[in-house]
Amino acid sequence: MCRVRVIPVALLLAILVGCGHVAKSDVELVPLAVPLTGEAAILQTWTGDFPAKRLDRLPADQREQGVGYIAHQDVFECVWTLFKPGEALPDIDFEKQLVLFARNTRYFNRILIGKVMVKEGTAELLAMETLSALPIEDKVAMALVVVARKGLNGLRTGATVIPIK
Repeated sequence: MCRVRVIPVALLLAILVGCGHVAKSDVELVPLAVPLTGEAAILQTWTGDFPAKRLDRLPADQREQGVGYIAHQDVFECVWTLFKPGEALPDIDFEKQLVLFARNTRYFNRILIGKVMVKEGTAELLAMETLSALPIEDKVAMALVVVARKGLNGLRTGATVIPIK
C-alpha cells in the first residue's frame, strides 16, 4: 500500500516541476523607462531670433505655447534653418535626445533657458527673460536646449502638460 501512494505523489511532483519551467524566448525584454525626477542635464543650448511669420514650423500642437519640444529631425531642420540661417545643423540623436524650446508670446524679450527641472517625468523649463514693452512684430526671441529623452514623458506649460511622444 505504501507503494501505491508514492507513485501518485511522484507523478504529481514531476508534473508540477515540468509545468514550472518557462521556455526561453527569442524576444528580449526591454525595461520600462523610469520617470525622471530632479534636474535634467542640458547638453547643448542656443539663443536667437525666430521669424514670427514662421511659427507654423514649430510642432502643430505647440505653436501657441511659450514652451515646447521638438522630437524629430525633419522638424528640427526646418526650425534650425530659420533660427540660425547659414549655420551648420547640430548633430542630435533624436532617438535618445529631445530639443526643448522657450519663446516669446507677448513681448519681444531676450530669453535664456537656465534649467530643466523634472518631477515624475514631467519637465519644466526655468527660463529668464529681459523685460520690455516692445510688441512682437517680425520676430520672437527663442532659446533651444538639448536634453536626454530617457525618463521624460511630458512638458509643463502653465497649468497643462504636453505629452512627449
